[in-house]
Amino acid sequence: MKKEVQIDVKDLTVGYGDYVLLHDANYQVNKGDIFIIMGGSGCGKSSMLRILTGLLPPLKGQVIISGVDIASAPAKEVQKIREKSGILYQSGALFSSMTLAENIMLPLQQYSDYSPATMRELAALKLALVGLKGFDDFYPSEISGGMKKRAGLARALALDPQIVYFDEPSAGLDPISSRNLDDLIIELNRSLGTTIVVVTHELASIFAIGNNSIFLDAATKTIMARGDPKELLKNPPNQAVYEFLTRGEKK
Repeated sequence: MKKEVQIDVKDLTVGYGDYVLLHDANYQVNKGDIFIIMGGSGCGKSSMLRILTGLLPPLKGQVIISGVDIASAPAKEVQKIREKSGILYQSGALFSSMTLAENIMLPLQQYSDYSPATMRELAALKLALVGLKGFDDFYPSEISGGMKKRAGLARALALDPQIVYFDEPSAGLDPISSRNLDDLIIELNRSLGTTIVVVTHELASIFAIGNNSIFLDAATKTIMARGDPKELLKNPPNQAVYEFLTRGEKK
């Protein structure tokens, strides 16, 4: 059965002004994928994420999400695509002066017509979904780093997005919290069918959650490999991918 393409990137050039990070990038993210954008420092992972989320225009090429080229479509159409997407930033990016429930209600207040009571109920539901039931009235300063990531994810899920983007989700977490977040990503993907796009260099997460990926190479400024990370480990297409996926292993 042929999979439905949700994100289609064509002939993309990523960079800033005259400085090019990546050129001639072509890849597809299928609906329901847990898609990993991986590579070493300076390869353009975070810039690629900024392009996918509409925060950075490409220097060239197309980024077609759910049939809309966000690089050239009218602002109203791009905004509709954004409203169907959520993002979890490295820090969680919670507002410290607001409770967890108030943080989650922000996108609902901006993009829905729900009553305050309904928004409060939905915030409680999203918190329960990420394992934070009963933490509605806690402030970010009162919870751990791992819990902040979960609360940030609850906010990313506020509008029931079709796609959720993760920017280095394991950053700053201990191994147990990182593994728990990986488990949560897998569960959300399986239970909700949400397409997940993750920028990461953490091998444990790459192999635990990813079923599709691209490997960005800073030296050649190209996509050097595509496919399931576990298959790339078994049959690495080149030395750079092999070395990246076997870091820390004894020779």
